[in-house]
Amino acid sequence: MSTPHNSAEKGEIAKTVLMPGDPLRAEFIAKTYLENPICYNKVRGMLGFTGKYKGIEVSVQGSGMGIPSIGIYSYELFNEYDVDNIIRVGTAGGIADNVNLRDIVIAMGACTNSSYADQYGLPGTYAPTASYELLKSAVNVAENHNCTYHVGNILSSDTFYDDGNSLAAWQKMNVLAVEMESAALYMNAARLSKNALAMFTISDNLMNGQSLSVEERQEGLDDMIKLSLETARLYNIGGGV
Repeated sequence: MSTPHNSAEKGEIAKTVLMPGDPLRAEFIAKTYLENPICYNKVRGMLGFTGKYKGIEVSVQGSGMGIPSIGIYSYELFNEYDVDNIIRVGTAGGIADNVNLRDIVIAMGACTNSSYADQYGLPGTYAPTASYELLKSAVNVAENHNCTYHVGNILSSDTFYDDGNSLAAWQKMNVLAVEMESAALYMNAARLSKNALAMFTISDNLMNGQSLSVEERQEGLDDMIKLSLETARLYNIGGGV
């Protein structure tokens, strides 16, 4: 069984999927950290792989950029391929004063300026949140590995180039960082009774213009990827799936 966006057959994708935005980063994760990774998707260049991490089957697949793209890919993984858990991994721009370059942000909630939730016809404003058990696993791993991490709200923005310069307003509400996908992932997971979590390396500070070098960015990403894989492992061996 395939979809218009994924050529995998049922059973080729693990119950837990790591989802970076960049499909080439998905390939890097698979070939660097997974044992015997097998590519299950090349449609539209959105690479997907399944392998094992410390004996646990894990898949990794790109989501593309923005809420519409991750909305499609995560929905199909949850709904068509019986995936139970998606962990979004990537970079984000820090906006809170206490969030520094190379820190890891674990998104408890995802504010958004997107209208993605309109499809549900809700009589109010929906607050997309992470799945608690995945969040708890990630915090436990971060504590055990002495990571510098923050847990809180992030912003999933529809605009990369923001003509309104709105980040200062979000900063006032103690929003930690900004990215472009997690709110849709959290909404899809909630609607389909699945589990989702997003975590990020802070690669830029959007309030003061600081940014990591190429080498620092890769090292920071490696730390965050290891955290996500250990989170998936702890969640799986703990009976979360």
